[in-house]
Amino acid sequence: MVYALIMAGGIGSRFWPKSRIDCPKQFLTFFEEKTLLQTTIDRIRPIIPPERILVSTNADYVSLVKEQIPDLPDENIIGEPVARNTAPCIGFASALLHNRDPDATMIVLPSDHYIRNDDAFLKDLQTCVQLTEKDGYLITIGITPTRPETGYGYIQYNDEKKVRAGDSTAYPVKTFAEKPDVQTALKFLQSGDFLWNSGMFIWKTGAILNEIKQHLPVLYHQVELFSKDLKKHKGKIRQKTLEAVYSSCFSVSIDYGIMEKSGNVIVVPSHFDWSDLGSWMAIYELQSEEADQNGNILNSGNALAVQSQNCFVDSESQKLITLVGLQGIGVIETEDAMLICKLDNSQHVKEVYDQLKGDFHSKYR
Repeated sequence: MVYALIMAGGIGSRFWPKSRIDCPKQFLTFFEEKTLLQTTIDRIRPIIPPERILVSTNADYVSLVKEQIPDLPDENIIGEPVARNTAPCIGFASALLHNRDPDATMIVLPSDHYIRNDDAFLKDLQTCVQLTEKDGYLITIGITPTRPETGYGYIQYNDEKKVRAGDSTAYPVKTFAEKPDVQTALKFLQSGDFLWNSGMFIWKTGAILNEIKQHLPVLYHQVELFSKDLKKHKGKIRQKTLEAVYSSCFSVSIDYGIMEKSGNVIVVPSHFDWSDLGSWMAIYELQSEEADQNGNILNSGNALAVQSQNCFVDSESQKLITLVGLQGIGVIETEDAMLICKLDNSQHVKEVYDQLKGDFHSKYR
């Protein structure tokens, strides 16, 4: 049986001031009436019903998940007591699914990505499912790069060895590369054998648990304790146990902890449009069809742009906002805060969030 894990535990600090600690990015709306989390789950409903979808999130956000996805069973929500990156998140969710179905196939998806062409996306997922169920691969989906992007990780693949799956072709992975500088990104683009790392994975739960046992033995020990407790209590997650095993884990990503070390990883190039929505610039670019003749996007009834180009305004207030003689500037305003930045530097908004500490500033996080 095929299941899905939706990872929804991030704080979305690059989307401050809209994304806040009490309601981060994945629970917000950007393009449609539905939130990013709701859209992510709706996208996979045609092939995976809610009873086979897990959501792993911060324990503080469990109520938000229940509110936004009311038909998701309570026992399918994992409330992470502390943030420990993606490897522990995936490890404990894999153990939960493996306890329910020892032959489970698991699709792992971030909750906050933008995807266009849902039919093509689902077809790629089904291709990956066929591959992992047939040959036991650990599979990741790669995105064909369109520019020398420095905000994404990259995957280099071996184009001399092909793995056929229906109409698609997969490739063994050579290396995973961290976010590069501009010159390195240009080299990746020119080489023709690099893809953007989407952070989406498909595998059998038994296969990923074996990899964790081999490459992350400390994490595997905690996962085993969790599994034994599940069996003892008939598959029920006890928060006390989850807190104990989670707090004993170290923070490590699934890419670094497993994917870079395993010899059984293949990548399937995607056939859909994708963005990881990593900054306000990404929002501006995805709304480009709404831009005026000067490239400005003014998502406010009270905004004017004079001799300004390629600017972005998103305001929740009724204040009149005017831009004069500006290029590539973003203005994002909420009831209690305002961000003004160069859109091509908007990834650094995280540094603003990180500085909002102390008795006075912490209320704006």
